[in-house]
Amino acid sequence: MLHQMYRMNWKAWRALSEAERQRIGSAAAQGLMQMVTPAQKGDATVVYSMLGHKGDLMLVHLRQSVEELNRVELALAQLELHDYLELRHSYLSVVELGLYESSAKTYGALAAQDVAPFTPEWTKSIEETRARQAHAMASRLYPAIPETKYICFYPMDRKRGEEVNWYTESMADRQRMMHEHGMIGRRYADEVKQIISGSIGLDDWEWGVDLFAQDPVVFKKLIYEMRFDEVSAKFGLFGAFYVGVHLPVERLGAWLSGTL
Repeated sequence: MLHQMYRMNWKAWRALSEAERQRIGSAAAQGLMQMVTPAQKGDATVVYSMLGHKGDLMLVHLRQSVEELNRVELALAQLELHDYLELRHSYLSVVELGLYESSAKTYGALAAQDVAPFTPEWTKSIEETRARQAHAMASRLYPAIPETKYICFYPMDRKRGEEVNWYTESMADRQRMMHEHGMIGRRYADEVKQIISGSIGLDDWEWGVDLFAQDPVVFKKLIYEMRFDEVSAKFGLFGAFYVGVHLPVERLGAWLSGTL
C-alpha cells in the first residue's frame, strides 16, 4: 500500500495557456485512468482532493508487491502534470490483520500439547494456522478501497519508552487491550470502513490507518472515543492526519481549473 501526498504548483500551472492546460490535464486523466482501473484483480488506485496546507492531491495505491508500487511511481513521474506536482509526503505499508485472540488460542493449544516453541512441529502448526486464517480472511487481507466520499489517513506507533513499553506487555494484556479497542470500532462499523497496514521496517511509523466514510465528522467521533481506551491513552502515538474528498479521475480537468 502506498500513499502519496502532492502539492500543486498553481502559479506555474496558471502561467500555461488554456490549450496547454487542457492537453496536459487530458493526458494525466488518461494515465491515471489506467491506474484506477488496473487489469489485475485486487489492485486499486484512488485519487482524493486534500483539505488544508499539507497537500492538494492524495493518491492511494494497492498492489500485490512493492515492485508494482514502484512501477506506479515511475508511471506517474512520466506524466507531464507531474512537473507541476511536488511530492510532500508518502507512506509505504502492507495490509495486515491483528490476530491477538486467535494467536493466543493457537499458542495456548500448542503449549497444552507440550509442543515447544520454534520446534519444527510448532512452526508447522503455526504456518498451517496462518494459512487457514489468511484464506478465511482474504477479503480483509486483500481489501477493496471503499467507495466513500471521504478519507482520513494517519500513521501511528505504540510507545516503547523506559516506563511505558507496549512490547514488554504480556500477550494476555495486549490481547485484552486490543479487544477493548476493537469493540469501539465495531460500534462504528456501519459508518466507517478501515484498512490497517503495517509499516515496521518499511516507513517511519509502525502502522498506517485509513478510515473511509460518507460523513467526515464521524472520523472525529471515532478517534476521540478511542482516545479514552487504554491502548490509545497509554500506548498510542499518532502522526499527522490527512483528510481528502474523493476525486473521480473524470473530474480531474474540473479540479485543475478550480471549478470542482
